Amino acid sequence: MASVPSLASTVQQRLADGLSAALPDAASADPLLRRSDRADFQANGILALAKQLKGNPRELATKVVEAIPANDVLKEVEVSGPGFLNITVTDAAIIDTLAARAADARLGVPFNESAGTTVIDYAQPNVAKEMHVGHLRSAVIGAAMVEILEFTGETVVRRHHIGDWGTQFGMLIQYLIEHPHELDHSSGAEVSGEEAMSNLNRLYKASRALFDSDEEFKTRARARVVDLQAGDEETLALWQRFVDESKIYFYSVFDKLDMDIRDGDVVGESGYNDMLVETCRILEESGVAIRSEGALCVFFDDVKGPDGNPTPLIVQKSDGGFGYAATDLSAIRDRVRNLKATSLLYVVDARQSLHFKMVFETARRAGWLNDEVKAVQLAFGTVLGKDGKPFKTREGETVRLVDLLDEAVDRATAVVREKAEKVGLSETEIVENGRYVGIGAVKYADLSTSAARDYKFDLDQMVSLNGDTSVYLQYAYARIRSIFGKAGDRTPVAHPELELAAAERALGLHLDQFAETVSEAATEYAPHKLTAYLYQLASLYTTFYDQCPVIKPEPAKEVAENRLFLCDLTARTLHQGMALLGIRTPERL
Repeated sequence: MASVPSLASTVQQRLADGLSAALPDAASADPLLRRSDRADFQANGILALAKQLKGNPRELATKVVEAIPANDVLKEVEVSGPGFLNITVTDAAIIDTLAARAADARLGVPFNESAGTTVIDYAQPNVAKEMHVGHLRSAVIGAAMVEILEFTGETVVRRHHIGDWGTQFGMLIQYLIEHPHELDHSSGAEVSGEEAMSNLNRLYKASRALFDSDEEFKTRARARVVDLQAGDEETLALWQRFVDESKIYFYSVFDKLDMDIRDGDVVGESGYNDMLVETCRILEESGVAIRSEGALCVFFDDVKGPDGNPTPLIVQKSDGGFGYAATDLSAIRDRVRNLKATSLLYVVDARQSLHFKMVFETARRAGWLNDEVKAVQLAFGTVLGKDGKPFKTREGETVRLVDLLDEAVDRATAVVREKAEKVGLSETEIVENGRYVGIGAVKYADLSTSAARDYKFDLDQMVSLNGDTSVYLQYAYARIRSIFGKAGDRTPVAHPELELAAAERALGLHLDQFAETVSEAATEYAPHKLTAYLYQLASLYTTFYDQCPVIKPEPAKEVAENRLFLCDLTARTLHQGMALLGIRTPERL
């Protein structure tokens, strides 16, 4: 289906017609249209135009209004203040536009005409290490961006750049050689994520204690790193056991998060090992990187240390070892050359911004990034406790991600249970909805803050039925679904001939902005814009529900049908919008 023009774009077109009729020289001027409190829309573009044409803005505005051809969209265009245009659209135009959206399975959201291929690097846990609260944001923000971009027609390749290489593996592998049954499982049954992680934790602690206390073991562990890097078969096979055990654990956590992580998308640091030497050779031969005190470095005019000396990006250390930069640059080469990426999106903690700035600049100098291929870091802030400090347990430990998710689900299940009797939910539904509400609450709290900002993790607030929370939106959706159970033989039908109440108009105008909001969230990598839109939608619906009876007291047949039409489109928009954020909307709550 062809995309549905929004009311804003139709109004913009009518104003442009008036502009070109009244002022042929200014036909291409932008009317600068936006939503307004004073009317449906306001256009401020004539002020700038008057300056340019050295004319009186009010007179010019009046001329433009008089030149707008007669049409069925604009009810009133009034010149206000120094030359603003206040625009009210007809009720029929609102319902007609919404009917066109409702007839489209995509709710009128167009495909992006210039869609390309985006590789999103997100959800990057470390092998043999527990996931903690710091891993939450990369996973949640990244998964939402995958959904939003795919919905707008982008080809998305997911990449989970897990930490699965480096010196600590020498210690772990050597310990496993000397204690061969440490990773064995107690039964032949399927291993839980908890069991896999407790195995890895125990082994990590024991090997670390030995490494710190036994010089001979330390020497053997260091020799084992060399074997690993040289690709020794026995060493690699044992390394693979750590990776596999960790994946059992990772996948169990992502499953709790209601996220789909596929094995083929997990390409850790080790996936780029074969490219490192060549990456260094290309950088050195092209002069992008130079040797400095034996290390291969890239220097930047604007990156200096506290002593005022330039701080380079070290691609290869003086002992021949490779740092993160070599792996990250090799990953860029792979993603551009083999995955044919036009955009690389890195959902990574803001504290790594300098590293990525240097890596991207190096890749540009090497020609791997250019006008056709861009790299962007979607940098995110820190998760804070209620006290505004980085989130820790009472004992000062980092919070385990599973504990946090389990607690959110427990709290949400209690909230669902309180209301369950009224709706007649079964125990199975209570448990399932508790999961959807708890995990939805955690995701929504994260996504409703601009990614770059820190946010406070406050479960009481997150599972509250009031305020800007996902539960509020989920309840709004479930409430609409329940109306249809009581509607009898009345069905949703759009009636453009009806006069609309103020709350119906406000809801309708907001529903019409869905496509624009999704495309903005995709273009700007800003899921919080979609979250804000959905919260406002639920709020406007609540006002509409309070002021405009749908079932009781029973309105006239056409009014009831039109209101059911608005209910239905609101429910579909909430459902689709929440799905793009990775949040479920239960039918009954």
